Amino acid sequence: MLKRVGMLLGVVMCMGLWITEGFAADKTDQGPPSPDRNWQLGFTPSYSSGNFGTGTTSTFFYAPLSIRRMFKDGDVTLVIPFVTATSDGRSTLVGGSPTVVQDNHGGNSGSGSTSCEPGEDKPSCLTGRTAGQKTTTSGLGDIILKGRYYLVEEKDYLPLIAVTGRVKMPTASASQGLGTGELDYGAGIEMSKMLGNSWIAFLDGGYNIIGDPDGLNFQNQYWYDVGAGYYFTKDLLASVYFEEYRAIVPGFVNARDVFFAVNYTASAAWRVNAGVTLGVSNGAPDQAFSIGASYRF
Repeated sequence: MLKRVGMLLGVVMCMGLWITEGFAADKTDQGPPSPDRNWQLGFTPSYSSGNFGTGTTSTFFYAPLSIRRMFKDGDVTLVIPFVTATSDGRSTLVGGSPTVVQDNHGGNSGSGSTSCEPGEDKPSCLTGRTAGQKTTTSGLGDIILKGRYYLVEEKDYLPLIAVTGRVKMPTASASQGLGTGELDYGAGIEMSKMLGNSWIAFLDGGYNIIGDPDGLNFQNQYWYDVGAGYYFTKDLLASVYFEEYRAIVPGFVNARDVFFAVNYTASAAWRVNAGVTLGVSNGAPDQAFSIGASYRF
């Protein structure tokens, strides 16, 4: 009982406070843990590239260390990422995902700051770089605290249903192009259902409150994904998803992509995962790749 109450309080703290991150490790890592393994350490670095709706191609290397505490009815995870970004500041990482934050002319629609009003050759409001002036920077990314609570256990015709919450703390440097420098938070829901002995279906969605840096006016973000997976063996799962994230800059195309993932349970302690993302809209990365592992103890 105390575990259930503590878990509920932890997730309620996160909710009202948020990605889905879109990594292969999180998509299928659901359900209660074994009684003797309640902690998990994970590392799933990813590389993404694209113009994200701007005139400049940007690349991002995102290397998150995750520390997860698992409970019977959910989990709480702390994500501490290291980031390397090559961009002109018009695209950056928002909650671990590459996202356009400014148009090629210096501002975005609805901006109330004269320093970020649209105009030719206006500098980036975050980095001060002009359009196309790419620089490579590295450092601490935005630390993320997230939680999940299982509302409904899967049985017969009922899917597994969980509510999620996440808060993105602004620990990444906005002036270095590693983040927005503002607090984001939101909540969502996850559902999955086995279909027979080998197939599994997924449906997730949520809503994020996006903080506004000085001179930029972001809109809040809804997101969803729908997918299916197939267990080739009880330990090897391959899955595919369609994902969409609302653009936070008014007037830009939503990020839409297809995400392919493979998850392998090597032992009771070790899990490995890999993923490939292919953008199907101008707001998404052209391509992204991730590979990682986790250890339970």
